[in-house]
Amino acid sequence: MAALADRLAGGLEAFERGGLRRARHVAQGDAIDFSSNDYLGLSRHPRLIAAAKAAIDAEGVGARASPLVTGYLGIHARAEERFASFTGLPRALLFASGYAANIGILTALADRSAEIFADKLNHACLNDGARLSEARFTRYPHGDLDALEARLAASTATLKVVATDAVFSMDGDVADVPRLLAACERYDAWLVLDDAHGIGVLGATGRGVLEHHAARSPRIVYMATLGKALGGYGAFVAGTPIVIDWLVQRARTYIYSTALPPSVAGAAIAALDVVDSEPHLLAALRRRVAEFRAACEALGVPLAPSTTAIQPVIVGDAARALEISRRLAARNMHVVAIRPPTVPEGTSRLRISLSAVHTRPQVEALAAALAEDLRS
Repeated sequence: MAALADRLAGGLEAFERGGLRRARHVAQGDAIDFSSNDYLGLSRHPRLIAAAKAAIDAEGVGARASPLVTGYLGIHARAEERFASFTGLPRALLFASGYAANIGILTALADRSAEIFADKLNHACLNDGARLSEARFTRYPHGDLDALEARLAASTATLKVVATDAVFSMDGDVADVPRLLAACERYDAWLVLDDAHGIGVLGATGRGVLEHHAARSPRIVYMATLGKALGGYGAFVAGTPIVIDWLVQRARTYIYSTALPPSVAGAAIAALDVVDSEPHLLAALRRRVAEFRAACEALGVPLAPSTTAIQPVIVGDAARALEISRRLAARNMHVVAIRPPTVPEGTSRLRISLSAVHTRPQVEALAAALAEDLRS
């Protein structure tokens, strides 16, 4: 046992030396949070809180079983119907998390006869789902769709799946869905879209990347989370009826997990209703993004070319990113330093997430603090 523990201790020491050891900190309510994914401020919206409480009163705290046993409740069915309607897709299925959804999708769609093509900067859950599927796993350089098409053309697999983030969580850039879809049409592939950071944020009415690009196809398998702009927890997958029925039969992360608590489904329905009925929240978020970018440009703070709520400041060195994060914390600004392996070596960054609940003075003060700290 001592040798095993020593091995772990040595690994932890290596993380520490490289500035890569992670630590949890209890979130402080008095700090201005520039790191959460609560892009519309819905996690504390009174309509979501009321809906969650009402669901607990009606259905209890837990679902009590997996969906295929006795855990599938009326409120889950209503949430799925609401999400399908919201996205304009025929059917939807509620999963325990975005991670579980993506693993469920890829392991259900693909097998050893398949080849999965993935953007190099995809979220870990898409990579893990591809590996667990036992399909051939082929990655292409970030955003390089010429490279993707070359790999699709060369593939001899009997089944092809292209899997990509819709909004890349560490860079904030948006995938070229029309061109991805055209490639999938040309080479007869499924297109799996992870819209975790696009739902509620992209599109004229916040319906996500499909609205943003006016994209529609029966070969799209669309996943979006409830835990970011929609303020809650869990995820949905939407697509054609046959895709959703296949996932019910084959997605192990759906079949073998206890269904989400009723309160989560109730809050999800309320979140979609709020996005529809309170468009000022999305408008406020977009103003904050524009104001922050304008302030950074005026002060010489380099930003990635993102128009989404994710505004990364690339620092490079992990230790320096941590030090700037600490300085911002001393100013009562919570900005997390993101380091490898979450991002590639040499690209450690401050991942700034803006929200509709931020104010113009707050985002301009952040830009000023960044300008000062980056110079020192």
